Amino acid sequence: MTIRVLIADDQELVRTGLSMILDAQPDIEVVGQASDGNDAVALARRLRPDVCLFDIRMPGLDGIQATRMLAGPDIQDPMAVVIITTFDLDEYVFDALRAGAKGFLLKDAGSELLAQAIRAAANGDALIAPNVTVRLLHVFSAAAPSPVPQPIEPLTEREEQVLADVARGLSNSEIATNLYITLSTVKTHIASLMTKLGARNRVEIAIWAHQTGRMRDQSPRP
Repeated sequence: MTIRVLIADDQELVRTGLSMILDAQPDIEVVGQASDGNDAVALARRLRPDVCLFDIRMPGLDGIQATRMLAGPDIQDPMAVVIITTFDLDEYVFDALRAGAKGFLLKDAGSELLAQAIRAAANGDALIAPNVTVRLLHVFSAAAPSPVPQPIEPLTEREEQVLADVARGLSNSEIATNLYITLSTVKTHIASLMTKLGARNRVEIAIWAHQTGRMRDQSPRP
């Protein structure tokens, strides 16, 4: 199955470079490009790509607004959006995640990580560059509006462990290795966390962990 991707960035060279990287993957095809947020939203609604890859800073409608219009909490059939940015502590990234983005990467993340992020988003998962995510969430979760919603049921000890690893940016496979559990068990715990926290994806799980102060005394992993 080919993953259809829409790229939106105001720099033509960046769009071309990202398109070349993704089109070189055997299972990914770039089906459209946009130079601003308005065009990106219009193209996304018309083409219904599997994944939208958006820059944050674009003229007209920025990446955050475009993400909210396609993947926000009020969208009945949200699309998968991955944010890609130049800055590792861009204040807009946190807002983009809250707007519904499944993850984000730096533009220098490399072709392998970029392809992984696209595949994860297409599968309903999220890939967030760990070296960026943990620092950013530490900084901006403290400024998030309160009160933070409480889980509908208390988290189990194992769920707390999985929660912490998700918030560190670990993948399902890395969590399974770290906690000595199977991959299917990790997926079960993440599904339970999403239900209890009212989260739509692991990005919102990570945000909740930081907002509640659970990661305050934990050091980021490399």
